[in-house]
Amino acid sequence: MRALVVEELAAEYAGCRVKDLPDPVPGPGEVLVKVRAGAVNFPDLMQTRGEHQHKPPVPFTPGMEMAGDVVAVGEGVTAWKPGDAVAGGSRTGAFAEYAVSPAAALHRKPESMTYGQAAGYQVCYLTAWVALVRRAQVQPGEWVLVHGAAGGTGLAAVDLAKHLGCRVIAASASDAKLAVIEKEYAPDAVVNVTQGFKDRVKEITGGRGADVIYDPVGGDVFDESVRCIAFDGRILSIGFTSGRLPVLPVNYALIKGFSVMGVRAGEYGRKFPEKGRENNEAIWKRAAEGAMHPRVDREFPLDGWREAFDTLAERTVVGKTVIRPDL
Repeated sequence: MRALVVEELAAEYAGCRVKDLPDPVPGPGEVLVKVRAGAVNFPDLMQTRGEHQHKPPVPFTPGMEMAGDVVAVGEGVTAWKPGDAVAGGSRTGAFAEYAVSPAAALHRKPESMTYGQAAGYQVCYLTAWVALVRRAQVQPGEWVLVHGAAGGTGLAAVDLAKHLGCRVIAASASDAKLAVIEKEYAPDAVVNVTQGFKDRVKEITGGRGADVIYDPVGGDVFDESVRCIAFDGRILSIGFTSGRLPVLPVNYALIKGFSVMGVRAGEYGRKFPEKGRENNEAIWKRAAEGAMHPRVDREFPLDGWREAFDTLAERTVVGKTVIRPDL
C-alpha cells in the first residue's frame, strides 16, 4: 500500500514522504479498513515536528480520523464484517490506503454523510460536545460566542450549539468565512474580530455579554473575551492556535464571577470511561439522525498531503480538509 510516513521529526514536514509499505494485518480485536478519506487535524501537523503531547515513535503514518470500508477483521471481532462502511480510527494511521483500527474505536458511517464528512466528524464534534455539554452545561437560550468559528472545532461548536437551542455568535477574522457560516449554519449573529469584538458582543446580548465563550484561539482573543463574558459565565479553553498562552488576572474572575474551563475531550473520556462512551454515543446518534452537518471544504489525493496540511497551517478552510487515498 501507499502511505504518508514520518521518518524523522522536523520543521516544514521535512521528514515526511509518501512510500510503499506492506499492507497491514489486523490483530486480535482489530479491523483492517480500506481508507476512503482521512481528515486532517492540527495534531497531525504537530506530530510531524514532535510538538504534540502524543509522540508516536518514528517511523509512523499520521492521521487521527478516517472513514472507509472494512476489508478484514482480526480474531474476536464480531461487531464488523467485510463491506461495512465505518468511521473513526485511532491516534495515527489514517493517511494511507489501508489502516488498522481497534474495532471498538469504529462507528457505522451515517448514511447521510459522505466518507469525507464522516472522517472529519468525531474529533471536532466530540470536542464540542465535551465543551458545551459536559463542561459548560449549556442551556437553551444562552448566548454562546464561538471563536475560530470557521475551523473544524469551531464550526462543530456552532452546529452543536444551534442544535442544543442556544443563541450563537460566530466569530472569525474573515468576512468571507463568516459569509459561508452565515449561509450554511444560520448563527444568530456573526462578528469579525479583527477590529475588536467585546463591544459588539455586548450589543448583541443586550449588554450582559456571552454566557459561554468557546475559545480555541487563546492569546489576544482570550484577553478580550474576559471583557465580554457575562456574570456567572463560562470561558472554555479549547486550544491556542494564536500561538500565545494567555494569562488571566484572577481579580477579573472574582469581580465578574466567571469560570475558565479547560477542555480535553479525549482525556475526559480516558479519565471517565463511562462518560466517554456516553459522549461518543451521543454524537454518533445525532449523526445517524442527520442532525449534525460537518463541512468538508477541500479534498486532496495522497500525493497532495503537503498542500492539504498547508490549508490548516494557513487557515484557508471553512470546516475540514480531507485526504483521499483513492483519488
